[in-house]
Amino acid sequence: MGSGYAEGLARACGGALIFGFPLLMTMEMWALGFHMDRWRLALFLALGLPLVLGLAYYAGFRRAKGGLNDLLDALAALAVGFGVSLVMMSLLGLIDWADPLEITVSMVALQAVPAAMGAVLARKQFAGAGGDDGEDDRPAQYGGELFLMAAGALFLAFNVAPTEEMVLIAYKMTAFHTVALILASLMLLHLLVYRLGFAGQEAYEGHRAAFLEFTLPGFAIALLVSLYVLWTFGRLEGLALHEVVSTMIVLGLPASLGAALARLVV
Repeated sequence: MGSGYAEGLARACGGALIFGFPLLMTMEMWALGFHMDRWRLALFLALGLPLVLGLAYYAGFRRAKGGLNDLLDALAALAVGFGVSLVMMSLLGLIDWADPLEITVSMVALQAVPAAMGAVLARKQFAGAGGDDGEDDRPAQYGGELFLMAAGALFLAFNVAPTEEMVLIAYKMTAFHTVALILASLMLLHLLVYRLGFAGQEAYEGHRAAFLEFTLPGFAIALLVSLYVLWTFGRLEGLALHEVVSTMIVLGLPASLGAALARLVV
């Protein structure tokens, strides 16, 4: 193994630890390992590979590019995500080795996907320390920008979706609060998108074009990601339709911020 690849793996471990640490310290994530539907977990892991592969396409943890290298980066990032999650959960005493293997695998697998996202983005995040300016990264066109927004929304939503507070906040909100939260999410998303400058945005003459091309699709993506994450974690069970919508909108706020800030990460 070359020194460059070893350095990339070391950065990937650091990125996995930083991205995954908030979830490692979340009690609800530990409990999900015991009672989460296994087929939902399997679907989540199945979607994790193309997600990490797409991130590797735009910013893998190595400079090497190409279809095979992107796939190897994605698989290595997932392996790092599983490894870091297993080590940290063992170190923190969260894994009881007397439990059935299925439970241990489930607990680690839930943590592995966000950790793998951190692993594959490590080179971009630690560019200053390694002298890697990221100039060789592939530019994202419009479809790529929407994908990156979805990845950013997923990561930030994933950090808060397991908590009981999402449902509690939605329960306490009135119709006025719901509408106000939608408007606030749209405003924050638009301001961040417009200021950060997404690919192709330089061709726009003002806020209106950016709002139609990026803000509205970005908010729709954030809501869909929120709905999927809430469903994955079983947070929608037993809720009426208006409660589902309210909870989705609550989670849509951090998801919108994640979508808008994705360009700072990738």
